Amino acid sequence: MPDKITLLPDNIANQIAAGEVIQRPASAIKELLENAVDAGATEIKLLINDAGKALIQVIDNGSGMSETDARMSFERHATSKIKSIEDLFHIRTMGFRGEALASIAAVAQVELKTKRAEDETGIYIEVENSAVKKQEPIAAPVGTSIAMKNLFFNVPARRNFLKSNAAEMRHIVDEFTRVAMSFPEILFTLTANNQQLFHLEAGSLKQRIVQLLGNNYNAKLVTVKEETDYMNIYGFVGKPETAKKTRGDQYFFVNNRFIKSPYLNHAVMSAYQEMIPTDSFPMYVLFIDLDPAVVDVNVHPTKQEIKFEDEKIIYAFVQAAVKHALAQFSVTPTLDFDLDASIQQLSSIQQPFTEERKSAASSGSIFKGFTQKHQAHFIEKSDKNELKHWRDFYESQETGVGRQESTLKSVDTLPTHDSRLQTDGELTQLLNTYITLPSANGFLLIHQQAAHERVLYELLKTASKDKPVATQRSMFPSTLELTPSDAAVMQEIIGDLQQLGYTIEPFGKNTFVIQGTPADVEAGNEKHIIDILLEQYKHFSNEVKFSKREKLIRSLARQQAIKTGVRLTEREMRQLVNDLFACEQSNATMDGNPTYLEFKQEQLEKMFGK
Repeated sequence: MPDKITLLPDNIANQIAAGEVIQRPASAIKELLENAVDAGATEIKLLINDAGKALIQVIDNGSGMSETDARMSFERHATSKIKSIEDLFHIRTMGFRGEALASIAAVAQVELKTKRAEDETGIYIEVENSAVKKQEPIAAPVGTSIAMKNLFFNVPARRNFLKSNAAEMRHIVDEFTRVAMSFPEILFTLTANNQQLFHLEAGSLKQRIVQLLGNNYNAKLVTVKEETDYMNIYGFVGKPETAKKTRGDQYFFVNNRFIKSPYLNHAVMSAYQEMIPTDSFPMYVLFIDLDPAVVDVNVHPTKQEIKFEDEKIIYAFVQAAVKHALAQFSVTPTLDFDLDASIQQLSSIQQPFTEERKSAASSGSIFKGFTQKHQAHFIEKSDKNELKHWRDFYESQETGVGRQESTLKSVDTLPTHDSRLQTDGELTQLLNTYITLPSANGFLLIHQQAAHERVLYELLKTASKDKPVATQRSMFPSTLELTPSDAAVMQEIIGDLQQLGYTIEPFGKNTFVIQGTPADVEAGNEKHIIDILLEQYKHFSNEVKFSKREKLIRSLARQQAIKTGVRLTEREMRQLVNDLFACEQSNATMDGNPTYLEFKQEQLEKMFGK
């Protein structure tokens, strides 16, 4: 029997390694930008064609490479950053694994031009499928230019897994943003299909944040800066009013490396507790500097996930630093002591506080509760016996809670067109959020926003399959200026928006014109609706199981639904209830949350101990 185990050829081994490091054009861009930063560049240019599928080129004015180094850089595990195993635990550079260029050369056609300041000529190297095709001296400026063409040309199955150009461009902008945010002292440019999307002059961190995330943050950033022997933390957080419904503008950097950390995100969220709604997310750009020996950055090929030696210390520092910053800049809630004019007219304010009134007030139980010892929990005796069963009630709390939970769990959701529904019965709105509807032996409690989301979702779903939603042309089209990242999202969804009643056309660099909207969109509200729609879409984009159109439909349904706190007329409530029970699935939202609950008479009586 012949031997079965053989060594893989270099080009195949490199392609396997490339599968870990280079998943899409954005992955290659991250590696090339980080190498340019490590080379000491003060100017870095990124050029893209066809969302990186045809061309990715990074040009820097860094230190350049010798002829030998240039040739060696394409070998597997070739690195200038690691000399011994100890070096792995003291990493300060961005790239270090020694696989990036080898991986890129395994799945693309690569052209490298590089020159050091001390050399008379530069070197040109052409690599394809891990093999050097050409190597010759050339005239070149100091620095490095590396171009990778036709990504995955030799792995067509991988190329087929790439998304649309708009979707891939969004990932590219994300990676570019993260590296550019880390190094505001470096000039960065991004040009896509010969159109410059970013020109980021070297400057302060605050200037870079505003350049990347938009001018709306300019006056709404709070400085974070804390220094200790163990670690330093600095950066900016957004004032509470900048909180959004999505996590988009949240950046953590450890030793200048972008990381993803739900644990540290929780630390920031807890610092904002009670300052923003529970379903909102604050903006932050935070940098943590600490000894590389207490951080392991080599736990994931993309280096976005890291491990701390002591996570709890980091968590406590982050939480305390953000809390301190918000308090120091008077962002935390304060009492408003300017009395409303109508309050000033109240009799209790206007009438004098006489000795008789003072005596009456000081003899009351409330006054005693605050001024005398052991009075805070004192209950005055009463011959009316109002508290007759208080002990029974107190002792049954444990079982009562269990009973109430089981009652809520057994609350039914009814099938569509249930015969027990009295759809012509009296409708009542509670707390400007819920609608009560009588049923045969109880009532339904309908959540107005959840119900409307279900109605809109099914309408939009039908519209996306059949004829498009009717569009109402705007007499005065609105101009929409977006950040480059949001512009990439808009390019991705603009065709599907047309089917759903929105006519939006590109109008130059990161600018769009809203020519028409669905008939039920209020005139003058178009820009606000599109802004929120983009936020919702980015929120759903984390759900890979959904198609692009499904994400868009869910975003529109959530964004256009009647919100809690809105007062409805009897006619509006009736229409909503009828539309809900005409739905194919009326009892749940698209996320699976209930649109209504049924309370039966016998369950209600049990809850009251009857």
